[in-house]
Amino acid sequence: MLIKNNYKATLFFLKGLKWQIVLIISYAIIASLFDHSSVGVLINIPITISTVIATMISLLLAFRIAQSYDRWWEARKVWGEIVNDSRTLVRQIMLFIPNNEERKSDIKIYADRQIIWCYTLSESLRGQKSSHKVQQYLTQNNLQADNIPLLLLQKHSENLHFITEKYALNSNLQVQVYTTLARLTDAMGKCERIKNTVFPRNYSYLIHCLIYLFVTLLPFGLSEIDIVTEILLTALIPLMFIAFEKTAIIMQDPFENIPTDIPMTTICNTIENNINQIIGEVNYQKESVRFDNYYKN
Repeated sequence: MLIKNNYKATLFFLKGLKWQIVLIISYAIIASLFDHSSVGVLINIPITISTVIATMISLLLAFRIAQSYDRWWEARKVWGEIVNDSRTLVRQIMLFIPNNEERKSDIKIYADRQIIWCYTLSESLRGQKSSHKVQQYLTQNNLQADNIPLLLLQKHSENLHFITEKYALNSNLQVQVYTTLARLTDAMGKCERIKNTVFPRNYSYLIHCLIYLFVTLLPFGLSEIDIVTEILLTALIPLMFIAFEKTAIIMQDPFENIPTDIPMTTICNTIENNINQIIGEVNYQKESVRFDNYYKN
């Protein structure tokens, strides 16, 4: 998501509507000219028919936008949970591991793995190749799998078993960390469910058909007004309906790496900085590689 560069989101939105805008404005001009011609005046379709169709479109669009926003907001809430659980996981490891010479190294392993997990999850949801930093980490640790985020969570669990035996942690402490890992697994599953669940296309087809039926009939119910007003109404009302539907279509897919999706890159950067502050790696925070040039948003 582009927080500051809102003009890019606007350009992206208008670019997706350019052909519909051209088509509807062209039809509005042609139909209005024909409606005011000697032949067109003989065609008179009651405006109540267009009103009924517009009401149906409004109800369908209201439901569509509500459902799309629910998907987008659920995705944003899930990533909010990931932020909290990432901080909690590192704090738990720091709290439970006793003070000794190897403590810092063991904590750093968990912290780095959790940071990479966040980036790999965002990359997999967007269908992108691994970034240089992620690929470097995977190569150094000889990690390969079809589902890298799941593999990293598995490594978390294996490492937890290792440090439990190494530091003789009691079972209650181990269960608390496992609970946090379970929440991270649930969050990943929720993101994958939203990503892989396709919004029914027949719903879009129905709205499209009604909008184009509405724009077809509308000018022949406005014969009594002047031609300029008729052109404006015939073009603007359907374009508003199409803009509302386009908004719903954009929001229903929050992981497509477009200007309106969930700001996962920004969230991952926040998690990285927060974790590095928690473990005291201030210099590492300043020198960490930013991913702003790698992602579109």
